[in-house]
Amino acid sequence: MIVPPHVKGKSYVVLGLGKSGMQSARSLIAGGAHVLAWDNAEPTRKAAEEAGISLMNPDGLDWTNIAALVLSPGIPQTHPVAAKAKAAGIAVIGDIELLFQSQPEARYVGITGTNGKSTTTALIGHILKTAGLRAEIGGNLGTPALALAPLGKDGIYVLELSSYQLDLIRRNPIEIAVMLNLTPDHLARHGDMAGYIAAKARIIRDDGPQTFICGMDDDHSRKLAERASAKPGIRVQGISQAAQEGCAVYAKDRRLIDNIGGKHESILGLDTLTTLVGAHNWQNIAAAYAAATALGVPRDAILAGVKTFPGLAHRQQLIAAIDGVKFINDSKATNADATGKALACYDPIYLILGGQPKEGGLAGLEIFMPRVRHAFLIGQAADEFAAWLEGKAAYAQCGTLDVAVAEAASMAWREKLDHAAVLLSPACASWDQFSSFEHRGDMFARYVRALQSPALGQSA
Repeated sequence: MIVPPHVKGKSYVVLGLGKSGMQSARSLIAGGAHVLAWDNAEPTRKAAEEAGISLMNPDGLDWTNIAALVLSPGIPQTHPVAAKAKAAGIAVIGDIELLFQSQPEARYVGITGTNGKSTTTALIGHILKTAGLRAEIGGNLGTPALALAPLGKDGIYVLELSSYQLDLIRRNPIEIAVMLNLTPDHLARHGDMAGYIAAKARIIRDDGPQTFICGMDDDHSRKLAERASAKPGIRVQGISQAAQEGCAVYAKDRRLIDNIGGKHESILGLDTLTTLVGAHNWQNIAAAYAAATALGVPRDAILAGVKTFPGLAHRQQLIAAIDGVKFINDSKATNADATGKALACYDPIYLILGGQPKEGGLAGLEIFMPRVRHAFLIGQAADEFAAWLEGKAAYAQCGTLDVAVAEAASMAWREKLDHAAVLLSPACASWDQFSSFEHRGDMFARYVRALQSPALGQSA
């Protein structure tokens, strides 16, 4: 756990007591701060009280002598409490900022973008640890920043950073910044695409030096790379999954090409990597290779890390192969762009879709519909998705995940098509029926493992 050394005797307000908020309160208290915390959910408040955290509704708070408001990333800065804090001249920050303040001598790698963040973050961390370096991995990936171990000088924090988290940083010590891609997401929160990009762009430093590794396969990211190259001290390195040969690292003919030194060296066969399947992962590998190289890791050690990467739970995770059918957990695909990455990897597909819908729905997935043998719809988005699928792919209304798994498996086994995959890739948030995308993926795995194979007559 990170214990901030500079907070003793100061007062902080923590608003939102999810994983990061609860950990922020614990760390601040351990550092000797006076903490007032609040969450609108009664069960969460009860858990905080049981953990010894003082609760106070900050609606009528006198903000005099408050050092900062620590805001959960899930709460917008337009929230009335945040607005009152700002009006009183109080800093509104998040747990990432507290980590930066608490570990000023550490090195930081930050990874953001719309899709691929978690895989790239985990892969970079795995490479660094495989190479014998001291590294901690967390942030939006799952482990709150202040729950990581203190590393001090020469330790490396590898942080997945959402647009919400980047909105809450005040300084930027990130040495290696990775922007994977930019497609529409969280527009209701940020107002429009320009607001979303502005939040993501906070990963770029104004003071340098910094290596900015940027995906070059979409227009928004390319424009951001151009902006970054104009900043003093910023070294921009392009990466690509589509053979953009001006890039520092890219994929071509299913090979990873190292062009950091201008030599276009073919260094790795990408088809050999069973835990990093699909062209979208080639960009993730390119980003991780560029980041590790910038940190001074030798090529052989980087490639050894890539080859031994175990994969990421809930991201095209193979749960089982039963009677000729693969069951793939891609629960982390919470938007259409992410689902498209998975659809490009399998054929034929028995696709489980739905949940709490996001803006844009399934737009952009038309090209993949010939791969979809049948879709099985769940959650709030089921009717909207059914209307979109008309004339594009056959579908069934299943309501809940357990029904969808059973019906998809039954059809796949009955049809006995080669290379068939039952794929959970919902293109939706999970909160209508589950507590998180992890919960949704875990339940998918549980339902799959309980299936009765018609050929084997037993559970997976």
